[in-house]
Amino acid sequence: MLTFKPVAQRDLSRLRRYYKNCNYQLCEYSALVKLMWRGHLHPQYAEAAGCLIVKNCIDGKPCFDYPVPGPDGDEEAALCAIEDYCVEQGISLELSVVPKEKAAKLLERYPRFHLNNFRSWRDYIYEANDLREFPGRHYSGQRNHVNKFRKLYPEAQFRALGKDDLPLIERFWQDYTEVFEKTSQSARQELALAKTMLRLTGASWLYVGGMEYEGRLISIAMAERCGETLHVHIEKALYSYTGVYPTLVQAFADAFGDGCQWINREDDAADRGLRTSKLQYGPARLAPKYRFDPQNELLNHVQAIPELKTERLTLSALTEADIPAYNALVLDGDRNRWWGYDDVGGLGGPVEERSFFDVAKRDFENRQAVNFAVRLDGKLIGEAVLYRFDCRGGAELGCRIDAAYAGHGYGTEAFAAAADWALYHLGLARVVAKCFKENEPSRRMLASCMRPSGEDETYFHFEKTV
Repeated sequence: MLTFKPVAQRDLSRLRRYYKNCNYQLCEYSALVKLMWRGHLHPQYAEAAGCLIVKNCIDGKPCFDYPVPGPDGDEEAALCAIEDYCVEQGISLELSVVPKEKAAKLLERYPRFHLNNFRSWRDYIYEANDLREFPGRHYSGQRNHVNKFRKLYPEAQFRALGKDDLPLIERFWQDYTEVFEKTSQSARQELALAKTMLRLTGASWLYVGGMEYEGRLISIAMAERCGETLHVHIEKALYSYTGVYPTLVQAFADAFGDGCQWINREDDAADRGLRTSKLQYGPARLAPKYRFDPQNELLNHVQAIPELKTERLTLSALTEADIPAYNALVLDGDRNRWWGYDDVGGLGGPVEERSFFDVAKRDFENRQAVNFAVRLDGKLIGEAVLYRFDCRGGAELGCRIDAAYAGHGYGTEAFAAAADWALYHLGLARVVAKCFKENEPSRRMLASCMRPSGEDETYFHFEKTV
């Protein structure tokens, strides 16, 4: 299972191994954004299948970036790892800020989902040459502002900034704070974060530059290159210097945009002024960021566990009258060595009379499992359980029968009934099962109603599809 670690400054070089060649073009797929917004997004990362997997947490709810593959990364395996992690943790799967080129894969992968594409999330992507040259009629306003700036401040020069310039950068922030006009909490938070991030100036993978005039900085910007895109994370200037902003945009692109096809100046955070300004620079496109919230197949439409009839058996919901027989079934250690549900301590407390019944009830209410009581002439003799719903139209099925009723085919009959209900009434695309290699009776039972799908060191695997 994935093991996540909070993003810290010491992790930036590790993150950069993945982000430096990433062409998703969205600002969230960059090391500096993860560090800059860690107090808000609480990012944690793990590595699996040669991919970087980032889990964020907003308002207590986890959500995942789309996996970022390294040179030999396997995106499919990484997505499976995320799905398995969500199942094990009992949390909903949500993939956020998904780039457009990956959306089609997820649309096919998840048959049921909620999809959001917020306008305020979209990043402004520009042709690097457009910002370097300001060509054509569309950029006449920017050219006029630059020309005016050059005429008013002929001695102003743009230059790259390094670690030795930190005192100069600190002086800039003092000057900028004096004229900072925005009063919103989000704007002031962003300003504080920008100040903190510029202390990283001097890192080999960061591009930092500013316009210097009369021994002071009057503008400053910081960027990070990911693939063919230069992500401009910070862009600040003293408004009192006429034309300083377009001059900074052009000079920064000219200094650091070489070899980049695109420049990302990030989203507008639903700020009207920012939106107007960024649109005036003529973006090539507004890059969407999709949020996928795959829905558990269990039950957008099933409100209660149904009653299923076979030739000899009835499968139905557990009742309180079943508790003594159900406890005896669950606590039969000799039988349950093959079931895997013999860790009674996993209940989170002492085993009480209603413990197992309450777990089964809770799992259905949370849409995590369906526990069918298997009945013969009204008596509970076993259970069939659908669980591990994978958000891709699949679930795992297990079945166990009381030892006193073994050897009569009741397990096969109950298993087949639960599988058919899952496939033809619930609408799953597949049902999977596994058994220990030493459990020959279970292997024969599964082979009689499912097709083999592989094996590992411990289990034989089977599946049934429509």
